Amino acid sequence: MNVFDAPGITAVGLLYEVHAALSTRFAAQFEEHDLSPVEFEVLTRLARSPNNQLRMTDLAAQTTLSTSGVTRVVDRMERDGLLTRRACPSDRRSSFAVVTDAGLKRLNEVLPGHLRMIEEWFTGQLDPKSLEALLDALRQIRDAVHPCATAGSGSQSGEADEPAA
Repeated sequence: MNVFDAPGITAVGLLYEVHAALSTRFAAQFEEHDLSPVEFEVLTRLARSPNNQLRMTDLAAQTTLSTSGVTRVVDRMERDGLLTRRACPSDRRSSFAVVTDAGLKRLNEVLPGHLRMIEEWFTGQLDPKSLEALLDALRQIRDAVHPCATAGSGSQSGEADEPAA
């Protein structure tokens, strides 16, 4: 058997292709709303978290950003009025990133079109049973390769912790 025909190579190749194609479509739509993909991810993760907030370290753990990368993104989004920082009452060294009303408004402007794109190009391509199986498989793989992806979310199952992007 040719090593390039191995199911693992095919699976990872397909995952890369789907991710790249969806990311390109999503980025263009986010740009229409003056957001970068990482800003959309940050807003979404915060909006899906208890009290619309996460500790900065948990936000870094949930994203592909370093702690300094999260600080830079939050600084920029705070300047734009989309987020604010709040001191952590139980740990003076830590702070929360919190979505502002303006951030929620921007997210709510983006979401209808984003959800249409997700339905058209991703979830709508699958029947409900296939989608459920895909979600289960993705969670299993995510938990193995990125166990901190739900850090600070308050959820053990991870079901509400994936970004919409």
